[in-house]
Amino acid sequence: MSRIGNKVIHVPAGVTVSISPENYAVVKGPKGHLEFQFNQSLTIDYKGSDIHVSRPDDAIFTRKIHGTTRALLANMITGVSTGFKKQLEIRGVGYRAALQGKTVNLSMGYSHPIDLEIPAGLTVTIPKNTDIIIEGADKQVVGEFAAKIRSTRKPEPYLGKGIRYVDEYVPRKAGKTAK
Repeated sequence: MSRIGNKVIHVPAGVTVSISPENYAVVKGPKGHLEFQFNQSLTIDYKGSDIHVSRPDDAIFTRKIHGTTRALLANMITGVSTGFKKQLEIRGVGYRAALQGKTVNLSMGYSHPIDLEIPAGLTVTIPKNTDIIIEGADKQVVGEFAAKIRSTRKPEPYLGKGIRYVDEYVPRKAGKTAK
């Protein structure tokens, strides 16, 4: 029994969902437009403002994708209605970020600046040169781009310098001690 898969998805006002018989879902809302092809072995029922995902049998494969399908569909609806947001902060002397057109320019202490192209559908704002805010309708794209920025200089455990998520805890280690 899937606890996540059996939950009903409520579609808020202003969001339109169309699901074909082949389980191709198109979700449109004020924040954007998302499409996804779900597995055809599951049944997605859309009645009124509620969506229910059900599986035909208890085979291992259908049990695996039941909750995943429901979660992906719920994230699509949440993304086009309210959107997703990741916040990063940069710590370290001389480390900074700048926005140049459709690229994020990072100065992270290397011999060269790092330029990352912003994917389509995302909005990146840099209120201070040490804060980066990534917003978008697709949860996966927002998370991947935030992880790509963070991977340029992960926080190190001795001084805590690097790029981290705003709510991330970085365990600190003690340095060498003199005799």
